[in-house]
Order: sequence, then structure tokens, then C-alpha cells
Amino acid sequence: MRLKEEVVHTIEIEKSRFICYLNRVFDEQQAKDYLAAIKKQHPSANHHCYGYIIGNNLQRSSDNGEPAQTAGMPILQTLRKLELQDTIAIVVRYFGGIKLGTGGLIRAYTGAVAETFKLATMVRIENRCLYSLTFSYDLIGKIEYFLTNNATITDKQYAEQVCFMYLCPVNLDEQIMALTNGKYIPELLDTIEIEVVISNT
Repeated sequence: MRLKEEVVHTIEIEKSRFICYLNRVFDEQQAKDYLAAIKKQHPSANHHCYGYIIGNNLQRSSDNGEPAQTAGMPILQTLRKLELQDTIAIVVRYFGGIKLGTGGLIRAYTGAVAETFKLATMVRIENRCLYSLTFSYDLIGKIEYFLTNNATITDKQYAEQVCFMYLCPVNLDEQIMALTNGKYIPELLDTIEIEVVISNT
């Protein structure tokens, strides 16, 4: 799964504020730039801890001054558990004066990410094929009705003949040939990725 857009959420534990930022990143430079931007927003924060997962192999985390393995790794492990891809989580901490201990810190950073995730809109990536279909005017009603129910029409052009562009997850060639008595067959133009909004619960 992947985030649709940035989401920010704050939790407070023993007077310490933990502000979690979740966002999409597609390469390491984007992750570094985003981290720099968050640090600039919170120059007086005590810690800027993070974890990110990019693609299938790249994973990084940092405790940023918190005791080892109490912040960055719990953040990263939470991203893994949630099966997030191309995602960075940054948790900004403003220390409230009460020490939380190792277990308390792990729970705080894990909780900050998990609670923020509940507010996020998620998408999954699906492949769609882009087709072009050129046909005679007498078939407009029949073909438009069929494509509206079985695909997503992206463009309509009217010249000597009609040309519809449409996206669909499956090949509709046989149905369209049957519909047009074998006169017209779609042309495959491209295969593209689209994002489909899903529930994160």
C-alpha cells in the first residue's frame, strides 16, 4: 500500500509532544529533502526521529539522539507491519520533562505512527491498459453504453469517424468485435499504473 497524501498527527505522553508526519517518497533524495523541511519547521524540537521504506530494498531509520533502538527502529518496524511502501515517517518530539524509559519510548514512537496511519488515505497500484477504438457514427450509442459499463472512457474525438480512448484492466477485444460484427478492433496504446483508493482498516 501507499499513502495518497501527507498526513500529520500529534499525540501527547507525559507532557512530551510527538508529532508524526507520514508522506510519500520515491527516492532517497526526496526522503532527505522532506526530513530537512520538517527539521526547518521544528528547529527547537529535541528529536527528529524517522524511518522510511523506498521500493523493495531501501530502508533507513534514525534515533536522532534518543537511546539506541527506541525510536527509529520502532518507527521503521511499524511501517513494515502496516505493509507501507514508498513511505517516510518522521516523529518530532518536544520533551516534556518526564523520562519515559526504554519501553515507554518504543511505545510512544510506535503509537505515534500507528495513530497517524489511522487518519491516512491509502491507495493500491493497479495496471490499466489504454486503448483507442475508431468506429462509425451509427455505433456511438452501443459502444458508449458498453464502454461506460466495462471501462473508463478518457477521451472522445469526432471526425470522419468516432474515436474513443479508454482504460480497462482486461482485454475487451472479443466483446467489441462481437458488438461491431467484426468491423472494428481496439488498438492497445500503452499500459499505465493508476492509484485506487482503499480503506486502511
